[in-house]
Amino acid sequence: MIRDITLGQYYPGDSWIQRLDPRTKILCTFAYIISLFLVRDFIGFAFVVFCLGLVIFFSKVPLKFIFRGLKPIFFIILFTFTVNMFMTKGEPLARIWFLTVTKEGLYNAFFMGLRLVLLIIGSSMLTLTTKPINLTDGIERLLSPLRSVGVPAHELAMMMTIALRFIPTLLEETDKIMKAQMARGADFETGNLLCRAKSLIPLLVPLFISAFRIAQDLALAMEARCYRGGDERTRMNPMHFHWSDAAAGLCMVGFIALIIIQSRIL
Repeated sequence: MIRDITLGQYYPGDSWIQRLDPRTKILCTFAYIISLFLVRDFIGFAFVVFCLGLVIFFSKVPLKFIFRGLKPIFFIILFTFTVNMFMTKGEPLARIWFLTVTKEGLYNAFFMGLRLVLLIIGSSMLTLTTKPINLTDGIERLLSPLRSVGVPAHELAMMMTIALRFIPTLLEETDKIMKAQMARGADFETGNLLCRAKSLIPLLVPLFISAFRIAQDLALAMEARCYRGGDERTRMNPMHFHWSDAAAGLCMVGFIALIIIQSRIL
């Protein structure tokens, strides 16, 4: 389960999507997330799935790698589906104990579940196709106009990227600690959900110690290399917009326009 989390991981490759400017991918990801909340029916979702499939195809990221990231959040998806199915009033279809399944509830359950899945897959494509250092530079450049009002653009970009970058590292540390404790007789797989949650508590102390150690090593490494962020920081590979970024931007504008038109007509 721990190894199935793909959030924050980068899939190396040389596809057209991966060569795009990180600013283009960040803006397109935000536009994609907004579009998911503009869709009002399954026809719109079918169009979103088609466009997302094209992006995955051109990115050359394996489908198994993408869908593997859905396993750890399966409980959240199931919880969202169940809540919408039983808590929405409408035409009754079935009754389970004191809970009633309605036609509108079933519709909303599938609708919200599909929206959540598409949101996770689309957002993960940003980190899967963008290197952490490029993601940092892209976020910093996009936030740079806010420096005039006192927003620390570089510090915010650095914190966000370090958090994403070390998610796989902390997951690997968690896996190592779990295996070490299982070798000493710990049991993380039997019992009900509450028992399993309690069995994970002994993981917290060594995991926090490992996280602080990693943070200290990172700080020492940055100081040893005389790292200084901000306006005076130079880049080995400056970012530039190319024709492919313009094409991607036009495609996203057309995508949003079609979503808006479809949501208003149907």
